[in-house]
Amino acid sequence: MPLGAFLIVHFMINYQAVQGPEAYNQATHFMEQLPFLLVMEFVLIYIPILFHGIYGLYIAFQAKNNTSTYSYFRNWMFRLQRITGVITIIFVAWHVWDTRIQKAFGAEVNYDMMADIVASPIALVLYIISIIAASFHFGNGLWSFAVTWGITVSPRSQQLMTYVAMAIFVIMSYIGIRAILAFV
Repeated sequence: MPLGAFLIVHFMINYQAVQGPEAYNQATHFMEQLPFLLVMEFVLIYIPILFHGIYGLYIAFQAKNNTSTYSYFRNWMFRLQRITGVITIIFVAWHVWDTRIQKAFGAEVNYDMMADIVASPIALVLYIISIIAASFHFGNGLWSFAVTWGITVSPRSQQLMTYVAMAIFVIMSYIGIRAILAFV
């Protein structure tokens, strides 16, 4: 749950770039001024990401994908969940290096930093792919969560949750891509 909430907040803050550099810098400055920020980052972001990422990699590489034999929708969602998880964890490591670690070395996390990062067409394309992967992983992960925790038990409720999950994927992808393109 903390990771999903963080992803939504992170996309919303980044979306401020659509309003221009001042709006983005103001939003990031507000976040950097939160009390106990480092504690919150470790407890709500870094530790959950490490756990989810390491455990997720274990699951992804232990998975028995059977889409070649049974090409059902849910089998493809299972496979795509693992693929997007691997893409996302690699991206998160890169993104943390480019932003949070650089901040620890004295760089300022602001609009110009992100504009410099995505000034490279390769970096921009990788960001867009990663935003789509993270958005899918989040939306489809909510579907899996709802099924696993017995929230959506009936076939009808699972079908409705599929629509909700895919809507979340599309909306989050739009917000994330719109935000990253604002730095170009």
